[in-house]
Amino acid sequence: MTHMIELSKQSGVREDAKLTGENKKNLLYLVSGPVGVGKSTTSKELARRVEKCILIEGDFILHTFNYGSEASWEDRVRLSWENILLITRNYIQHDYNVVIDFVVEDELEWFRNELSDLEITLRYIVLTAEKEKILERIQTRGDIESLDRSLFLLNKLGTEPLNQPYLFDTTFKQTSEIVDEMIGDTRFICK
Repeated sequence: MTHMIELSKQSGVREDAKLTGENKKNLLYLVSGPVGVGKSTTSKELARRVEKCILIEGDFILHTFNYGSEASWEDRVRLSWENILLITRNYIQHDYNVVIDFVVEDELEWFRNELSDLEITLRYIVLTAEKEKILERIQTRGDIESLDRSLFLLNKLGTEPLNQPYLFDTTFKQTSEIVDEMIGDTRFICK
């Protein structure tokens, strides 16, 4: 499922384009991180602030398997990513910017290669937080069964060499601050 969030701005220039000087390529934000770091909240706010933007919530695609499918976890994740890729390509080819909210474990290189023929600026952000903050957020959401997976992903994503330049600690930040940095900091541009 995708949610389209379009904002009309009086200036006609994307807020993120003003900050980075980019104005011709479509933008693709790939927002990753474990449960409890603020991926969904941040992705929604980011999509609101980027002009002509589509929000793809990967969990909605992954959860389509919850209705009678007997696919393995690996197949579910693979097919979810393949569908995210197809949806992303379609929107970019129709001149939309895209924010993807989904955990990226080993898919970054594949995903980037599959989109290499498109004129895009890919920004990759791996949100992190301190373990105590994640526990607090998960408990507040009433989602304690996801704690073990979240801590596993926190460790995995945080130690992956490819992720190092893109790690972003959200422990003591408000959503608006996180989005400001995601838009304005060129370190998130995936090369």
